[in-house]
Amino acid sequence: MKKIIRSYILKGAEVFVGLEDSKKKWVLCVRSGGVIVNETTMPAKYEVLRNYFHNKFPECKICLMYEAGFRGFGLHDQIVSDGWKCVVTPPHLVTEEKCQRKKNDRIDSRRLAKNLENNDYRSCNVPDKELREDRQLTRSYGQIQTDLARVRNRIRRALEFHGLDPYFPAGRWYSRDYKELNAKLEELNLSSSLRFAFDILIMEMEQLRQLKKNLLVELRRLGKSGRYKKTVDILKSAPGIGMLTAIRLALEWGDVSRFKRKECFASFTGLTPSEYSTGEQERKGHITKQGNRAVRGWLIESAWVAIRHDGILYEKFYTVWKSTGSKKKAIVAVARKLAIRLRAILLNNELYQVGIVQ
Repeated sequence: MKKIIRSYILKGAEVFVGLEDSKKKWVLCVRSGGVIVNETTMPAKYEVLRNYFHNKFPECKICLMYEAGFRGFGLHDQIVSDGWKCVVTPPHLVTEEKCQRKKNDRIDSRRLAKNLENNDYRSCNVPDKELREDRQLTRSYGQIQTDLARVRNRIRRALEFHGLDPYFPAGRWYSRDYKELNAKLEELNLSSSLRFAFDILIMEMEQLRQLKKNLLVELRRLGKSGRYKKTVDILKSAPGIGMLTAIRLALEWGDVSRFKRKECFASFTGLTPSEYSTGEQERKGHITKQGNRAVRGWLIESAWVAIRHDGILYEKFYTVWKSTGSKKKAIVAVARKLAIRLRAILLNNELYQVGIVQ
């Protein structure tokens, strides 16, 4: 009798795949019907993963989950384009046993597959490819700002190290001080080596300043484009929010209608207080700091300006300040309220109105 060897594992079934991602390899755990049906390790190449699914699980309804990380959402796009379901989950929200004392890629992939099968997971919002690529502009702008501040600090520290700081302004330096730096160094009797070192730092600073200008021009152009213009115009109507902050918020937030309640949106910004309560004891802690740290910074900066123009926001600031004795807590509360109001005007497609009581 002729023997037939079956090469596939399951056919036409519903399978749940947990994938632990790393730069060189993927570790997979596949579950179906409440049990593990296969585990494997493969090179981190999508072609290998696609062939694995087609050969081992033909005609199966595949659902895969992996943790958000350095690879972004490219893998998600490829899986979805092939007709399979993909879930990207925040790493800090993955459900796991309290007593778990072991951690490796195999254990992580098993946990992801089990959580996926049990529907016990939280998923990330996956923006479309165009928004992700446009968003890179604002993140590059922030990185350039950080690099520019770092180079400026190096210049100040080098001046102090070589005893040259008495020849320059004390305290905080402004843009004009850095522009005049080269001329003031010319007046000093510096060795050729030291002067060359300062020239390199100044050259790097000027290059970063020019890159920052170029990115700013591109962000302004993007804010006037068809996709973002309406959102930017609405956000700009709020006190304390200019063109740059408006386009950066539009790119980072995307479609705010995905937040069904204002409390969910406030939690997304990370400006809500943490809580450590049990029984009759109720205790609130610092803000959760969930989400993008830069966005919280923009909101707090805008809140300081907004309280000078909107009496309702100033009243909120004054009330929290007097009850807690902390201006820092008060401005965070105002930033949270401002963020909720920005969501409201975006949903209602209307401009911001100063002094509206909600």
